[in-house]
Amino acid sequence: MTTQQSRAEIFVGPEPDRRFTGPATGDERPMLAGFLADHRATLELKCSGLEAELARRSVEPSTLSLLGLVRHLADVERRWFRRVLAGQDAEPLFSSADEPDRGFDGAVDDPAVVAAAWEAWRDEVAFAERFVADAPDLDVEGDDVWRGKVSLRWVLIHMVEEYARHNGHADLLRERIDGAIGI
Repeated sequence: MTTQQSRAEIFVGPEPDRRFTGPATGDERPMLAGFLADHRATLELKCSGLEAELARRSVEPSTLSLLGLVRHLADVERRWFRRVLAGQDAEPLFSSADEPDRGFDGAVDDPAVVAAAWEAWRDEVAFAERFVADAPDLDVEGDDVWRGKVSLRWVLIHMVEEYARHNGHADLLRERIDGAIGI
């Protein structure tokens, strides 16, 4: 007899879930950084064990895929941490003004494309983590063409929201691929 799994169960199964390790009390910076780290780990987990399937689209005519989410989030990390907060001249890696959805449209079943997406995402996450750790406080500001002046605090909160939304997409995409459910 098999036991039904609830959508609210943890995705990893019987193994210990190491995603939710951030502090639940204390200072704001480690708490915000912890929430963001948890969401980044959730994206990786939702993509784990897949290669060619990462490029599988949700439903026609959408180009949404797990690989597209990885590429999109690499660009989002790059934009907020490198371009806006660090003031670097860091153009998007996967999208452009002429092709704003290239991150999704170019997410194809090719091992080199998959590897490049993960490498870019990990590089951008590593930069962001260093930036957050080295910032004197959460009031560090940058200029954004969309929002104007933004603080590191605002960017961290926005990134948690960005990942939370896209991890919801990842839940549905993963279920479509192999039926895996759980948070």
